[in-house]
Amino acid sequence: MKPSILALGRLKTGQMNKTEAEYAEHLELLKRTGIIAWYRFECMKFRLANNTFYTPDFAVMRSDGHLEMHEVKGFWRDDAKVKIKVAADQYPIAFMAVRKKTRREGLGWNVERF
Repeated sequence: MKPSILALGRLKTGQMNKTEAEYAEHLELLKRTGIIAWYRFECMKFRLANNTFYTPDFAVMRSDGHLEMHEVKGFWRDDAKVKIKVAADQYPIAFMAVRKKTRREGLGWNVERF
């Protein structure tokens, strides 16, 4: 018997979901206005432990030269939150989670720093 509801599954590596694509547009605006100098999608991988890695959604270089890792989330799964916290503890780079604001919250993005 075939189930009536199927799991959506993961996108292929290097392929953005809708929210990530919207955030990439936001980053492009920041780049054009000079707030950031550069960004790239899924370009860095961090080793957290043996056979455990974390790949942030975006690496972002601010105009002042500081490098940040941005994780775009609609909602958190426990393992994802643990990974970003471990990465923030192990590496001297700013890690942040970015969530699109709801209509009630207004336009823009909420940012949580780790």
